[in-house]
Amino acid sequence: MAKVETIVFLSLVLDLFAFTIPLPLFPRLIEWYTLRESSDPSGFLARTLVFISQIRGSLFKSTQHSQRWDVVLLGGLMGSVFSTLQFLVSPKIGSLSDKYGRKRILLLTMLGNILSALIWIKSTTFATYMLSRVVGGLSEGNVQLAIAILSDVTTPENRSKALAHVGIAFAICFCIGPPIGAYFASKPLPSGIFWGLEMNVYAVPAILTLILLVAETIFLIMALPETRGKGAQFKTPTSNGHANGHTNGAANGKANGTSNPKQPRVPVEHRIQLLKALQWVHFLFLGLFSGVEFTLTFLTFDLMDWNNKQNGALIGSIGIISALLQGGYVRRATSKVGEGKMARRGVWSCVAALALLALLPRYAATNPSIGMKLLQAAAVCMAFTSATVVNSLTAFASLQCDEGGFDKETGKPIVEHPELAKGKALGKFRSSGQLGRAIGPILACASYWTFGPSATYAVSAVAMTVLAGGMRHLAQTKSYTR
Repeated sequence: MAKVETIVFLSLVLDLFAFTIPLPLFPRLIEWYTLRESSDPSGFLARTLVFISQIRGSLFKSTQHSQRWDVVLLGGLMGSVFSTLQFLVSPKIGSLSDKYGRKRILLLTMLGNILSALIWIKSTTFATYMLSRVVGGLSEGNVQLAIAILSDVTTPENRSKALAHVGIAFAICFCIGPPIGAYFASKPLPSGIFWGLEMNVYAVPAILTLILLVAETIFLIMALPETRGKGAQFKTPTSNGHANGHTNGAANGKANGTSNPKQPRVPVEHRIQLLKALQWVHFLFLGLFSGVEFTLTFLTFDLMDWNNKQNGALIGSIGIISALLQGGYVRRATSKVGEGKMARRGVWSCVAALALLALLPRYAATNPSIGMKLLQAAAVCMAFTSATVVNSLTAFASLQCDEGGFDKETGKPIVEHPELAKGKALGKFRSSGQLGRAIGPILACASYWTFGPSATYAVSAVAMTVLAGGMRHLAQTKSYTR
């Protein structure tokens, strides 16, 4: 099991490293395509910008921030396309992995990711670049399948600890990926180096992305064992002598740090309803939190005149603190306090961050030292939120799934409920979060430029407070389905 955890973690680092490289390049990419295609009013980019301007005109009557608003919203739409496609395709990827095996489907998705990078290298028009984003959105399955694989090879007792690897990989890569992407973006390829073919202005970061994805694919082929289906090299680990958590457990099978294998089984309907509740929480949380993440750098640019280096340091510091919290605190504490309670703590921390950010505009100009302290405190709160909420909710969701495996007495595979097979259930869970990520940045940008940052963050803080209150029942529900 420890070997599989290490393999999954390393593959996630490669994958998320590749994923985060282009993140800081979006504004400059838009600028490059705008300059190239400005003479073609009927082109795809020109028509897209006209559509965005119409949206802006209906929401924001003033022309004070017109061009900036359009660029910001276009960047949000570029991210939204990826997340929307993930919302649509994640459940299907999970279901296919249940049927054909995790490794096989993961390798197929990697081929799509490689194709996306190849298209990016050659995308000299905005339309072809968006095609690369579409292919990537339809193909990305590493994160959700990594979660399913870790769920396959862990028992409910150590599930949260194992899934913390996913959050740690995210934190590490969000620290190193964007700065490296920005660095190589300043190193353009010599003209005509590839037989005179014209390349994307950021072909070097794109080639680095391609290399990472190819390396990840080769690594997965050679190192990752199959954990699902006929070719599975692992049997589902047992918990207290039982292969399937559904056969003899209850949702409150762990209380006060102790387990009771004699408790009655959990009704399937109860677990399905709990999964639906977790999907809603995932959607609402990421809808709010992704808006904060997306607008944070605009806030520091507008109010404090920060440059790319300062914003990069801010994002990197959040990632570092988040990684330290996940590796040191969250992995050890979650099994004691419970996934629901840990997630709720993270949501309350986000409420504090939003409240601090709502106060920042008042002090940024009149008292910069207080403004800086408010921003630093908000960054620490956001780091705690990043370290806790999504990982805890994901672990909570995985613990409601059927554990699969084989019957102890007959040796036959245990039949899973169709809605509780891990791949499908976790795919739906991830899908709900991706829908939140698709909607959140667009709404946050619209509110930011229409009503201002203070109102945007204050309303978000109120909404997050309501969400934290609604999670009270989840925090009191024990997560083990033994």
